[in-house]
Amino acid sequence: MIEKNSQPIFRYLIMLTVCSVIGLQTWMILFNNFSVEVAGLTGQQVGAVQSVREIPGFLSLLAVYVMLLFAEPTIAALSVILLGAGLAATGLFPSYAGIMVTTLLMSTGFHYYATMNQSLVLQNFKKEITPMVFSRMRSLSAAAAIITAGLLFVLGKLLDYRWVYLILGGGVALVGVYGLLHKPLLVNAIPQRKKMIVRRRYSLYYFLTFMAGARRQIFVAFSVYLLVGVFSFSVQAVTILFILNNLINYFLNPLIGKAILTFGERRVLSVEYAGLIFVFLTYGFTDSKVVVVCMYILDHIFFNFTTAINTYFQKIADPKDIAPSAAVGFTINHIAAVFLPFLGGMVWMIDHRIPFIVGAVMSGISLMAVQKIRVPESGTESVQK
Repeated sequence: MIEKNSQPIFRYLIMLTVCSVIGLQTWMILFNNFSVEVAGLTGQQVGAVQSVREIPGFLSLLAVYVMLLFAEPTIAALSVILLGAGLAATGLFPSYAGIMVTTLLMSTGFHYYATMNQSLVLQNFKKEITPMVFSRMRSLSAAAAIITAGLLFVLGKLLDYRWVYLILGGGVALVGVYGLLHKPLLVNAIPQRKKMIVRRRYSLYYFLTFMAGARRQIFVAFSVYLLVGVFSFSVQAVTILFILNNLINYFLNPLIGKAILTFGERRVLSVEYAGLIFVFLTYGFTDSKVVVVCMYILDHIFFNFTTAINTYFQKIADPKDIAPSAAVGFTINHIAAVFLPFLGGMVWMIDHRIPFIVGAVMSGISLMAVQKIRVPESGTESVQK
């Protein structure tokens, strides 16, 4: 159960999280069609925009300096406003330069909100309930993604791109403004260090965060491309799969949170990485559409297990280090985004199985790394010295 004095920040983060998901999903679903049909972008330009989208994630560590000016709930609300404003403006500037700028605004808002969200959860909730808080947010995010797809399906038949962007982006920004005017008091939070924090004793957390980011890039860059490019899935089939995945995750995420509480981070992450070895190798070598769909769903499910990396960090961290370490962690998580899709695309041209074999090897390395997490008799986790 969430303590009474923690419920306002919980409701606040749920509201902003749902809005951030609606904003990001709107951008992602509309981006390719809008870029080609309205803005007339080339394939190279589309790739450049996608690269720009990852820059704010790589620069999330700068959030530490923003915290010198504003409290974290304020930054969270301002980030959602920026996300909504960037999205709303997208349809008004249908050009390469316009999409570049609006994408940078949207992505900055999304990544800085995600950084603040992680930090605020780890600061304001007890270790015994943090996994359930993260899981509840992931469940509601999955529901928000489904609702967004439905809204876009309906609005897309009634309005042009400009109005769809304005309505959904403007709605997200307005909720951010509401959040800015109704910020909750942080009664449980410990004052945070307002400087960059990198500590040797957090090295396992940094490593697992980097590997999780690399795993995410392999999934984002190559799993859907495998479905479309190798198995010839239609847009409708991919959309149905997207909805199915989010439905499964809506119901499954609370169980993942309970599993972290019951079995601990080491066991849950061990299951994830052992499963990912199987998933990636199957991606690479299966010839069956049914099998590849099952692997895609499993891949999505395992992605939610990464919550255990954050709850593990909460257990080993100095409470004053959480906010700056969350910012550093987001940057580490996005390092792979700078080079992995490009390198993976090069080796894909040689053999499409190579990126997935690399993913399996990386999962094996991560599986060995999580064995360094130990559970002492106190029930709290620590790194084995």
